[in-house]
Amino acid sequence: MFAENLDEACARMHALRTHGVCFSLDDFGTGYSSLAYLKRFPLTELKIDRSFVKDLPDEAHAGAIVDAILALARTLNLDVVAEGIETGAQRDFLVARGCRLLQGYLLGKPSPIADFESQFGTAGQA
Repeated sequence: MFAENLDEACARMHALRTHGVCFSLDDFGTGYSSLAYLKRFPLTELKIDRSFVKDLPDEAHAGAIVDAILALARTLNLDVVAEGIETGAQRDFLVARGCRLLQGYLLGKPSPIADFESQFGTAGQA
């Protein structure tokens, strides 16, 4: 969507932000997720692509990229979600570097909404 009409997308996103809508840039560091979007769009969150997470903590280049994304996000006051957490070592690496938001099979597999609600409750319950 961004690639087709950046000005229109940016204007709509800014309008929606005034109504409390938050935006996350998925698969950051791959494909169309350009650094320019960080400056131009009203983002609240970056999602580190699983292609970087899968090689943690053993692959130095993946670790350096993740560290750079986390530092950039801190500077820009953005939250970061790390995708594709499958091992305790990946989780520990990210948590040690201040990444608070994680998703992946280590933490839970996708499930039908009815199963999720029976296990964790429904939205709005105290």
